[in-house]
Amino acid sequence: MRKRTLKRGLTGFWWFTLAFLYLPLAVVMLFSFNASNSAARFTGFSLRWYERLLGNEEILSAFANSMVLAIVSSVIALGVGCLIGYGMYRHRHRKLGWLIVLIYLPIVLPDIVFGISEMAFFVQIHRLTGLFQPGLGTMIIAHVTFQIPFVALIVYSRFVGLDPTLFEAAKDLYATPAKRVIHFMLPTIKPALISAFFLSFTLSVDDFVISFFTAGPESATLPIYIWGAIKKGVSPEINAIATLMIGAVAIAAIISLMFSRRRQA
Repeated sequence: MRKRTLKRGLTGFWWFTLAFLYLPLAVVMLFSFNASNSAARFTGFSLRWYERLLGNEEILSAFANSMVLAIVSSVIALGVGCLIGYGMYRHRHRKLGWLIVLIYLPIVLPDIVFGISEMAFFVQIHRLTGLFQPGLGTMIIAHVTFQIPFVALIVYSRFVGLDPTLFEAAKDLYATPAKRVIHFMLPTIKPALISAFFLSFTLSVDDFVISFFTAGPESATLPIYIWGAIKKGVSPEINAIATLMIGAVAIAAIISLMFSRRRQA
């Protein structure tokens, strides 16, 4: 009897937690289809707010900036993080505790501290050399710096899960270093690379603080645009933007999770 009561209690707590997490998102998505101009009263379904998005040049520009930023930074972070992850695996038997700390630091560091430090760095470099003027370029560099640790750790965990004798077997079969990379390493860690890319993409699209501190006047992303627009009040148009962002991040997260499970299988 106690076990049944405990099971029901845990089940109820599970559903309460899910409702607490996702009901606010569901409300935002529901009111994005609101036929009324009010963001507090739902009067019926309509797609007019999504139609307005297609005709809003500022939103389309912010969306384009978000996509360019996410894709370019994720590709760069994937290449650099993959090399770091492999280097961590090759030298895993050495005492490299300081390197692990450096890899984890961007992950645990508060976003606002990271964003302010990036902004101060770019401002000083621009003042001395004229380079790194705040804009999409500085945002890409800033995003790459916090994406690399995630990629490196995912790739490292994949290499650690491999049988070390596979590397020796590839050498015994007279495979050159290039062939070992193309025909053995890349196909083996492919699920990890795809998972790392979509995780980086999700982190980039979702980021606001670091983007805000490193952005220029013509490089606003969707989160920055929403922050600026929400000062005037929450409107169904803002709900529509948020819904599209929720959908994009959810799809990227699901794809990343699918490849992560495939990597662990």
